Amino acid sequence: MSTIAVLGRGRVGNALATALTHAGHEVRVADSSPGAAAAATATAQIVVNATPGAGSLERLTTLGERLRAKILIDIANATVDGPDGLPAGLLYPGSSLAEQLQDALPDTHVVKTLNTMLYTVMTAPSILTRAPTVFLSGDDAQAKQVVAGLLTDLGWHQEWITDLGGIETARATEAAILFVPHVIRSRGFAPFAISIVH
Repeated sequence: MSTIAVLGRGRVGNALATALTHAGHEVRVADSSPGAAAAATATAQIVVNATPGAGSLERLTTLGERLRAKILIDIANATVDGPDGLPAGLLYPGSSLAEQLQDALPDTHVVKTLNTMLYTVMTAPSILTRAPTVFLSGDDAQAKQVVAGLLTDLGWHQEWITDLGGIETARATEAAILFVPHVIRSRGFAPFAISIVH
């Protein structure tokens, strides 16, 4: 069992918090306000960033000391949104939110995952008709192993988890967010994920 702080009280944060609690972990949920986030992360071993990506870097860098030596699971996508509110571009082209967080928090183990699917799939991957793929990006192998364990708690089979390598690989998965508006316009707001087929 891990002590986990989920930052973000939106649909994504609440769904993850509920699923991780059902899996037996001690979970605290906080909104993105500095005081609530600081309190939630104080005793947590693992912190999940489920805050809106455009403001994640600023929010999390204020928690630098509290995040020292902890695992930060970053599931956010930092985008520039179009007139319809859907992602139209990347906030960090040529980089990624995960890389920016790792640079700003060098003593924190940042792991990028769960950012290439509709939020409903994060905690229920088996709802899809075909096996989905979830990716891991991060510089610390042990941290990625811990996160992979949490993914299995959320229903992800081991063979569905693909470790892409270092944190720089997060720029590839974050760029996948640009598929989302087109998929939603084409198929509606239905569960989907990227699947790597061998």
